[in-house]
This record gives sequence, structure tokens and C-alpha cells, in this order.
Amino acid sequence: MSKFHILKRSTNQAVGLAEYAKKFLTSNSAIDPKVIERVKLFHTDSVVCGISALALKTNAPTLLRKEALDYYNLKNQNLSSGLRNYRSKVFGSSDWVAAEKAIVANCSAVREWDSNGTVFGYNKEIKGNQAGEFGHNDFYPVVIAAAHTQNNITGKDVLRGMILLDEIRGRLAEVFSLKSYKIDHVVHGAIASAVTYGAMIGATTEQIESAVGMVVSHYIPWRAIRAGKQLSDSKGASAAISTEVAITSVRRAMAGFIGPKDIFRNPESIFRYFQKTEGDSPFDIALSEEGTKFALMDMHFKLGLYEHQSAGALEGVIKLIQENPELIEGNSLKNIKDIIITAYEPAFGIIGDPAKRDPKTRQSADHSMVFIVSRLLKKAIDNSAKIKSIINNRDSLWKELILSPLDYSYEALKCNDTKELMGKIKFLHGGKEYDDKYPEGIPTKVDINFADGKNISSGLVMFPSGHSSNTKCNLKDILNNKNSTLLNYANSNISETDKLLHSLNNIENMTNRDLEEVYNCKIELSNVSIDESGFDASKYSK
Repeated sequence: MSKFHILKRSTNQAVGLAEYAKKFLTSNSAIDPKVIERVKLFHTDSVVCGISALALKTNAPTLLRKEALDYYNLKNQNLSSGLRNYRSKVFGSSDWVAAEKAIVANCSAVREWDSNGTVFGYNKEIKGNQAGEFGHNDFYPVVIAAAHTQNNITGKDVLRGMILLDEIRGRLAEVFSLKSYKIDHVVHGAIASAVTYGAMIGATTEQIESAVGMVVSHYIPWRAIRAGKQLSDSKGASAAISTEVAITSVRRAMAGFIGPKDIFRNPESIFRYFQKTEGDSPFDIALSEEGTKFALMDMHFKLGLYEHQSAGALEGVIKLIQENPELIEGNSLKNIKDIIITAYEPAFGIIGDPAKRDPKTRQSADHSMVFIVSRLLKKAIDNSAKIKSIINNRDSLWKELILSPLDYSYEALKCNDTKELMGKIKFLHGGKEYDDKYPEGIPTKVDINFADGKNISSGLVMFPSGHSSNTKCNLKDILNNKNSTLLNYANSNISETDKLLHSLNNIENMTNRDLEEVYNCKIELSNVSIDESGFDASKYSK
């Protein structure tokens, strides 16, 4: 078993997190190079997602970025007055703005496509640490903002801060399932953001405790954000808005505001309210300090735009195409009788929601199993000659069949072929057999029945490409394809996008001054939003 630093449930864990964070940031503990490499991949992936979402004029990121630049711009203010302690920059700008406003804008952009990293809260080494809470790698702008306030922070320090933030939110996801109580998963990220940002900019242990107490007592988002027949901007912006108030809480705590103490043992906070105890917190928190066993090593990559719980189905379809090339031949759309997808809870309840069988918004479509699978299969049918030429290479198929923003555009939602395929899909709950295999894996099976009586099956898929336990795919190569695809929407100049990627991939070599411009890149804006009629998808065709 790996060695963990344990914050016991009988202790003040808010203080414990603050002390752990401050020690981790200043220690010389050896972090394995594999961990450093993985956090760089997650960070680069998140930035590329964010920049491309702005380029295609998605609503919430565009609005929040404009708000930061128009209403919270510091260029006309006296930075010597102390404002430097709380400033940062939005994607694609050199202007200083209020830190929490840059963070809400950047985190919103990062999350908009729902295509960056994912965690499912699973630690096989500690009994009881398999709560399976969701989470995403949305919060790196918090760490960059901390570097913008402290001129002694370098690129190496930033990477340690990112590892710290992922460690805290990842470990909380292992021990407390927010979704079980209809609370949005972003709470864990908000707590981690408050702790990490506070520790990086010099907040005391008591100030960090106050900030965490404020986050948990004042700002708890419910999963109403993700319910309803059609999803809205609130789904994609949830992490951003929770992080905005987390950073505001840190700033207020450092100014003297005193929030609730010992919040994990508070009998009326969310933790003990939903999980009754005699006085302790409901859980211990196990945290890594060195080596390889950090939480982010068990986080997963998305290889395109799709809800990660559909990854098993996508891998299953790609496997079936490899084994049965006739699946994508000329008349296959008509020859397919039905497609049966069997999966686990919570996937069945979230992306199998009957309301999502006819998505009217991009946010609903990327959380619709039937839409996601239909778009991938349609893409394979439309490009059957190319697909057959690379059919023996699964990595190449993932790259060629990448689901991009164009697959969820205003026009894509109206595609008749996609709707015909959606009508053929049946989504089944696999029961206990499947449920017991989550969150270790993404247990999914795809069966396709043809009109001529032939039946084909993917068999059980547990660890699809992009999953942390998948050791077969060439992850870097597929992510490079994703990066180039998304950056093509943001900037047509390949030399400029290559420069951005080189900068992000070598962030450990950056000085503090370099970090001031790390997000300042040229973004070519579409004339029309991808979510509106009149968007010209042909402009971005390969």
C-alpha cells in the first residue's frame, strides 16, 4: 500500500488541509516525473478546450470574459495600493483584471465543452474510499492567478500547486458523494481552490480555515443545475462560479472576515447533515505527499467532446467497426435494426435520461448517450473509405472519429441521419453486475442487431481509451490530435498554435514574468456562435 498523510475524522480537517497545503508547497518532497508529465497534459488539455470555446463564441465564457474586461479591469487603477495581491488575466488578453473575475471567466471557458479531465473518486488501496464522486480538471486558472499575485512563484511552483489542487479535490471525491444528496460535484473543487489559492498567496492557516468555512456554509450549489429537460449555461459554468466565490472567500478571510471554523465536523454543514455521526467528520482524508500515487494519476482524459460516462460505449462502437467493417457500408444506416447499450448507474440515470433523447441544446446533447453514439457512428458511415483504410489501428480511429464542437452545433442538433440512428438505440441498465464495476471502470456493452438477423456484440468494455487504467492507447498522440483539432477553431496560424503548445508543455521552465503572459494568445473569433443558426462549419473543415 502507498503511504498517505491521513487527516483523521476526529480532527479539524479544514485546519489539516491548510497545514498540509502549506507544507506541500514549500517542501522538497520528490514528485515522480510521471506525475509532472500528467498534470502538464491535463493543464494543456484544459487551456485548449477553453480557448476554442471562446473562439466559437459559446455564450457563458464569452459573457464572463467580457464582464471581467469591461467591469473589473485594473488598468486604470493604482496597483501599488494592494490590488496586485488579487489580479490575473483572462484567456487572450494582456489586461489585468480582478483575480476572481479572471478565474470565473477562464474556468467557465475550460469547462464549456465538457471535454477536459474527469475523476470518478476511486482509490482501490483504502477501504471505503470509493465514493465515486465526479469532478473535472477545471481549476488550474486558480493556480495561475496565484502566480500573478506572488512574484516569487515560478513554473515549477505552479505545477506543484496544480498537483495539490487536484490532490485535495480528488481525495474528497473518494470519500463523499455529493451527487447522492443532489449537490453539485463542484463543491470539492471549490474547497480545493480555496485551500490551494490561500496557501500559495500566503494566507494563514486560520484564514484558509475561514475561507473553507465560508465556501461550505454560504455557497452550496444543487444539481438543479444539471436537471430539467434541456440543460443551460449553468451546467458548464458551475465549477467557475463556485471557484469565483471560493477565491472571494479567501480574499475576505485575508482582510479579516471570520468564517465558520471546523466545518467538516460542523453538525449542520453538508457533511454531517447528510451523513450522521456522533461528532466526528464522516470520513478520513488520505493525501499523498511524494512519489507517484497522487489523485491525478487516477483521473481520465476525454479524447474529444463527450460525457465521459459514454466513453465505454464509444470504445465499444469503434471495436465493433474494427471487427465488422460492414457496419459502416453504404446502406448500413438502413440495415441496422437496433442498437442496445447496457451500462451502469449513475450513467444510465444521467446520460440515459429520457428527456435527453431529443436534445435541443449543445449542453443537453453532450449529456445524451443516444446522441453521442449516433454522431460517432454517422461520422464513421460518412467517411467509410477513410475509416476502412485505418481500421486495424484503434488509435487512428479515435483520432479520425473525434467528436468535435461541430458535432454539437446548431445544425448538427437538427441532423436527420443522427436522429434516425438515435431512434434505433435502446439504453439499458445492467443492474448490480454493472453497478459493482463502477467507479473502478466504465462498464458498458454495445450490441447491434441487423435487419438480416445478424447480431454483433462488443462484449464488456471496462477501461476505454483515455481511462487512467487503459494501457493500450497512445494517449499523447491522441491528445495531440485533439489539441490540433480544437486549436484550429481558435487560430488558423499553425506557427502561433505550435508556440502556445510549446509554452504550455514546458511551463516548468517559466519565470514569474513568463507566467504573466501564459494565457495571452491570439484568438480568432467566429462571426456567429456555434450554437446559433448561420454558424459556418465549413470554415473549420479539415
